Amino acid sequence: MRHIRFRQLVLAAIIAILICGFVALPETAGAQGVTALSLSSPLPGKPKSVDPGPRGGPAGAGGPLADLGAADQQLFAAARNRFQQVDSVSGTVPGETGSGLGPRFNLNSCAGCHAFPAIGGSSPRINPQVTVAKLDGAKNLLPSFISASGPVREARFVLNPNGTPDGGVHDLFVISGRNDALGCSISQPDFAAAITQHNVSFRIPTPTFGLGLVENVPDSNLEAALATSRSLARSLGVSGKFNRSGNDGTITRFGWKAQNKSLLMFAGEAYNVKQGATNELFRNKRETDPSCQYNLLPEDSTNVANTFNSGVPASDYSSDIVNFAAFMRLSAPPVPMPDTALTARGRHVFQNIGCQACHIMTQTTARSEYTGQSNVTLSPFSDFALHDMGMGLADGIAQGNASGAEFRTAPLWGLGQRLFFLHDGRTSDLYQAITAHASSGSEANTVISNLEMLSPADQQALLDFLRSL
Repeated sequence: MRHIRFRQLVLAAIIAILICGFVALPETAGAQGVTALSLSSPLPGKPKSVDPGPRGGPAGAGGPLADLGAADQQLFAAARNRFQQVDSVSGTVPGETGSGLGPRFNLNSCAGCHAFPAIGGSSPRINPQVTVAKLDGAKNLLPSFISASGPVREARFVLNPNGTPDGGVHDLFVISGRNDALGCSISQPDFAAAITQHNVSFRIPTPTFGLGLVENVPDSNLEAALATSRSLARSLGVSGKFNRSGNDGTITRFGWKAQNKSLLMFAGEAYNVKQGATNELFRNKRETDPSCQYNLLPEDSTNVANTFNSGVPASDYSSDIVNFAAFMRLSAPPVPMPDTALTARGRHVFQNIGCQACHIMTQTTARSEYTGQSNVTLSPFSDFALHDMGMGLADGIAQGNASGAEFRTAPLWGLGQRLFFLHDGRTSDLYQAITAHASSGSEANTVISNLEMLSPADQQALLDFLRSL
C-alpha cells in the first residue's frame, strides 16, 4: 500500500507540472541591437507545430466602423484617400502631390507602410522602401536590413557616440539627388557601423485597424481589466504596468512601447519622423541643413482655402494629420473567422496556458460623439500595458515608463492576416514569434513553458485559433 501511495503522489506531481507549467525553459541567448537572437525551440524530440500562415480570402479589415452615420462614413472615405497621399519635397512631382518629404525619411506615404491586408494594416509582402530609395533621382543605398521580401522597417540607434542613450529614429533615406531637391547633399546614416557595433534596433509598422475604439477605452476600464487578471498574472510570473503621459499622468497606448497618448499625436509624430513632414504638432525639421530646406513651415496645417474639393469639408479644411487620425479613428476592427471545432479548441488552449493574462480578450469603450463607438465591447486581445520581455526581445530603448526590455502587449486582432511578427519583424513564423517571448527575465517564460508542454495537437489548435483572428 505504501508503494502504491508513493506512485500516486508521483503521478499527481507529474500532472501538476503538466498543467501548471512549472518546468524551467532553457534561456535563449540575447543581446541588444541587430544581432538575430536564437529563438526557443520545442522540447527535445517533440514535433514542432506548423504555422498555417496568413489566411486567404478577402481582407478582414480596412473598412469603416459599423453603424457610422452618413457624415462619418464620408469623412472616413475622404480621410482614407489622404492617408494614401504620396509626398514629394514640395508637392510638385506628378503623382506625388503631398508636400514635405524629407530631408530625411523612411517612406513617402502612410499607406506604403500600413498596407496589408488592406490600407491601414502593417507591412506588405513587397517592401516599397526598395523602390523609394532611388525614386525621382535619389541616390540612396539600401541598408543591409532592408530587402524586397522583408518588412518595412525603421531604425533606432540605442546609444549616441558618447555613450549616452539615444533611442531616436534615424531615417533610412535622404532627398539628396532627387529632382525636386537640388542643392541638398546630406548623407545617409552609417548603418553598417551601427550594425557592427550592435547599436541599432528595428521596428515595423503597427496595424491601425479599430484604433478609434482603443482610443475610446477609458483609463479606468483598462486599469480594471488589468486588476481583474492580476491573480492569474501573478501565478504565471506576469506583472505589467501602464506607460503614462509625463504631463497629465493618463495612460498612453499607441506604438510598440505605448509611447503615444492619442491617434492625433501618433499621426503627427509619424508624419514628422517617418516622412519628414512638419505639421502643427511637430513644426520643426529634424534635419537643419539650410541647403535642404525648401518649404514654409509647417508644411502640413489647417487649410484656410479648400484645395482638395473632395466634397467633404471636414476633411478638406483639416490638416493631413487630422485626416490620418480620422481614418484610424473611424476604422473598423479586424473581423475574425467563424469558429470551427479546431479554433474553438485553440481558444481554450489560449486561455488554459495563460495567454490571456496579458492578451486580455475584451475591453469596453466609453460614450463617444462618433456614431457606433459608445459602450462597445471589443476584442483586441491586449491589456495595453507594458511587460518585460527579457533579454531575447529587449531593444535597449526606453520610452516614457517603458524600459529597454518592456513592450506594450501587442493586440492580436487581425493576426490571421499578418505577414511579419515581433517589434522588429524578425520572423514570419507564428510559432517562432510566440516562443521568442521566452528568454532570461521574460514575464512570458511560464506561459511559453506551458505551451511547450502541450501535445502537438493542442499546439496546432492554438496556432489555428490565432490565425483565425
